[in-house]
Amino acid sequence: MFEQSLKNIDDILRADNAGSALDYIEQTSWILFLKYLDDLENDRQKSAKLTGKEAAFILQPEYRWQSWACPKTADGKLDHQKAMDGDDLSDFVNQQLFPYLKKFRVEDSNTIENKIGEIFHELKNKIQSGYSLRNILDIVDKLHFQTDEEKHELSHLYESKIQNMGNAGRDGGQYYTPRPLIRTIVKVVNPQIGETIYDGACGSAGFLVEAFGYLTEHREKLSSQQWDILQTKTFYGKEKMALPYIVGIMNMILHGIETPNIKHTNTLSENLADVQERDRFDVVLANPPFGGKERKEVQHNFPIKTGETAFLFMQHFIKMMKAGGKAGIVIKNTFLSNTDNASVALRKLLLESCNLHTVLDLPSGSFQGAGVKTVVLFFDKGAPTKKIWYYQLNPGRNLGKGKPLSETDLVEFVELQKTKSDSDNSWSLDVEEVNRNSFDLSAKSPHINNDVILRGPSDILKDIITLDYQSMNLVENIKKIL
Repeated sequence: MFEQSLKNIDDILRADNAGSALDYIEQTSWILFLKYLDDLENDRQKSAKLTGKEAAFILQPEYRWQSWACPKTADGKLDHQKAMDGDDLSDFVNQQLFPYLKKFRVEDSNTIENKIGEIFHELKNKIQSGYSLRNILDIVDKLHFQTDEEKHELSHLYESKIQNMGNAGRDGGQYYTPRPLIRTIVKVVNPQIGETIYDGACGSAGFLVEAFGYLTEHREKLSSQQWDILQTKTFYGKEKMALPYIVGIMNMILHGIETPNIKHTNTLSENLADVQERDRFDVVLANPPFGGKERKEVQHNFPIKTGETAFLFMQHFIKMMKAGGKAGIVIKNTFLSNTDNASVALRKLLLESCNLHTVLDLPSGSFQGAGVKTVVLFFDKGAPTKKIWYYQLNPGRNLGKGKPLSETDLVEFVELQKTKSDSDNSWSLDVEEVNRNSFDLSAKSPHINNDVILRGPSDILKDIITLDYQSMNLVENIKKIL
């Protein structure tokens, strides 16, 4: 039911010309959010009645779902006399509903009310036809967020929509990191309840969602106090762009985090010199954007000046970690070998201030649509690096859209990483062997002969003579034809 409903919504948006394919999930998100909010308010009312109390509604009566979106008759059917349609519906949404919801925004507040304000402060309704919107509202009205099974199914389908968004093109691709890779990173970093988890480039919040899933795998064993800690004091994120910010909030809500601690802000605009101990986190999980070029005024916020976005994020993450903190960060593999001053200085900083204990070298095609190779850096803050364990992933096939990365591909890595054992795909590097000028950390497997065998001059001369002879014969044959 849910899957077909979301497909039907996409069809309506497509026919309505409601922006690009990347906009479909944004438009679906704000409608799903308001339906989720209505279900949440109804649940609160029921819980309050059981205790003889009365819960206050967040929204005023005229802005609640059952008032404007899908008013009902006594027998539970859509009240066509009260349900708005066409221009009346569009005018209400654009001129009354959105301006009202924007007013809930409050600085430095992590309440459901503030999330309402933040989401609608960044949005505008792109559904041009009020008749199309009416059809979508009727579909969404049949979806519910009341049972764990319903939430699980919807969250799974929403995750699929995010993946499709990530595959829709270059702009979408930056929002999606393969979930098998994220789950593996979370498993290796092994966060614990009570630790704070941070992603300063959270996109669609994949790392935070998977970390939540990891910590709630045995939800039935969690105490109410532990559950409250997970809901309010564990997951933190920042995102610069409006679309992934909105998608990230909705993704976390659908996966069970009711008031996500995600801020819509440019992480790199924060000066590292201003970071205090209270601002730091126990765990950092991230795949920061790379390839971007940051302005000079942004670079001034960092001790190591560089225009490369990912390298600025690396400095930020190291600074944001508490002493003893753990990290799993995806970055392009040229980070390990670039010879420019900033890259060398950053590798030196990483080795001297953190224990870079593991490097996972990923093959081409791990990220669909991305033309660069990546590595995952696992490190702890507070002690210098002495030995690095490398693992070169060889899935035995070319990765791509039809053959994506799977968790099965990463099973050997997870097992060997526990003891950091040598194998055909893994080896260790003593930091004492690293060049102190270049700090080159390239993933060069000792099991592969990297030496290039050069031919001698006499062999090269023989080949030249042979090719000349073949060319002369070809010319003679052409002359005969002509």
